[in-house]
Amino acid sequence: MSASTSCLDTPVALVDVPRMQRNIQRMQQRMDDLGVRLRPHVKTSKCLPVIQAQRDAGAIGVTVSTLKEAQHCFDHGIKDVFYAVAIAPGKLQPALTLRRQGCELSVLTDSVAGARAIVEFGQLHKERFEVWIEIDCDGHRSGLVVEDDALIEVASVLINGGMQLRGVMTHAGSSYELDAPEALQALAEQERVLCVSAAEKIRAAGFVCPQVSIGSTPTALSALNLEGVTEVRAGVYVFFDLVMHNIGVCRPDELALCVLTTVIGHQQEKGWIIVDAGWMAMSRDRGTQRQRRDFGYGQVCTEAGEWIDGARVTGANQEHGIITLKTQTDSNLDERFPIGSRLRILPNHACATGAQFPDYHAVDADGEVHLWSRLHGW
Repeated sequence: MSASTSCLDTPVALVDVPRMQRNIQRMQQRMDDLGVRLRPHVKTSKCLPVIQAQRDAGAIGVTVSTLKEAQHCFDHGIKDVFYAVAIAPGKLQPALTLRRQGCELSVLTDSVAGARAIVEFGQLHKERFEVWIEIDCDGHRSGLVVEDDALIEVASVLINGGMQLRGVMTHAGSSYELDAPEALQALAEQERVLCVSAAEKIRAAGFVCPQVSIGSTPTALSALNLEGVTEVRAGVYVFFDLVMHNIGVCRPDELALCVLTTVIGHQQEKGWIIVDAGWMAMSRDRGTQRQRRDFGYGQVCTEAGEWIDGARVTGANQEHGIITLKTQTDSNLDERFPIGSRLRILPNHACATGAQFPDYHAVDADGEVHLWSRLHGW
């Protein structure tokens, strides 16, 4: 299906396909140069044409955040799937179903209790699950620290219980809090060293630990050395967003996802432009609020995609967005932004904004628009 943006009802999520392709090539080339596999995290797009573009560029396997994503990828011919969320016991049955269908699904744990649940279920159903152990490299979220004795106990429970230890993985989520190249490089090295050290500790205990998987978009684009790492997982690089822009790993002209919106009113005395993209379109993610430059709910661009300096969505109701300008006393709002005119809004967080829509409208190099469905739910 193809059309032009002028025919689209708003609000709608637009993907700039040439920008997306350049982003994909950039990350893939970097991983190739560093000598590691790239296993993209598809939670950002949840969209098969995007995933296929990543695979066409050289990515191997996929990382998912839900079993629904895993099933969707497998149904479309992708076998090597890593479910990179510590698996709850209640999700072992659907994981087993996927594996029995032929999916090479691997799962994750970061606790002795989680490992025992996997072993108990696996033994009951005569299934040798492939399991990763999550390592905490920065105190950001989940995982075991390298010094924790539980690391070897988890490996022992899994292997002696008949499961296959696929390897160790980590995610430097605290990279989202940085904005200096030197700091990002240091965290990327910390991510690498700690995850590799975890693998070496497990090996020194006499267990096989073949894989070392790390990844976040900022550290993947900042790492200078990935010795000992076998694969990198990254996701938001495919679209980038304002948080990534503030971190310093992408330029404004590399942001590939935006929301097309229509001007529906003005509040001249307040300097407001009202549009039909509220938080239902942009999401409530205010990730840039914690960074040096706050973009509100999004940076405003012209319909053609040109950045309007100082124009931000500073307020959002369910279906109303409030745009303010750098100079709020602008007396020409009706002329500059007439009712019915269109604008583009760049999101703080591409994953969260994309999740507000059932599909993307992908704009190719010729300006044609193609409908790309995306996955919803769990």
